[in-house]
Amino acid sequence: MLGDGAPWIWNLATEHFPDAVQIVDRFHAKQHLSDVGKAIYGAKSELGHAWSKARHDELDEGKTEDILAALAVHAAANEEAHKCIGYVEDNRQRMRYAEFRAVGLCTSTGVVEAGCKVAIGTRCKRAGMHWTVAGADAIIALRCCKLSGRFEDFWERRAAAPAGAG
Repeated sequence: MLGDGAPWIWNLATEHFPDAVQIVDRFHAKQHLSDVGKAIYGAKSELGHAWSKARHDELDEGKTEDILAALAVHAAANEEAHKCIGYVEDNRQRMRYAEFRAVGLCTSTGVVEAGCKVAIGTRCKRAGMHWTVAGADAIIALRCCKLSGRFEDFWERRAAAPAGAG
């Protein structure tokens, strides 16, 4: 389960998918660290960019303790750094990116978001289209079957289903 780190996402994930591996989107986490770098050193500072890059590398390597230590240096004087400590502490188990990649898990929502845009957006958001929820669900299911190469399987299962099974 990928999410941006908002507590409500993890509450829903835990409720509906209690056994799912929860992963904070890596680019959202990096954005938080970049915001801290800008808040400490200024938006266009090379020092801020270097600081952020070092934290990004630590994040990719799963070194959350190093990130927390770097944030702690600035937390008393900088609210953004202080808030980011809480974000990292709350999500540290969801930021084990090196471990996740080692077992083949995706650590970014970008691929999913792009897939939704291509698979769903291009079909459902054409000019003049209006959908009911049921109609959109049906066309999205068909579109996903088509794009995943399972279109014929869908129709074979549908033909084999008992009458009235939907």
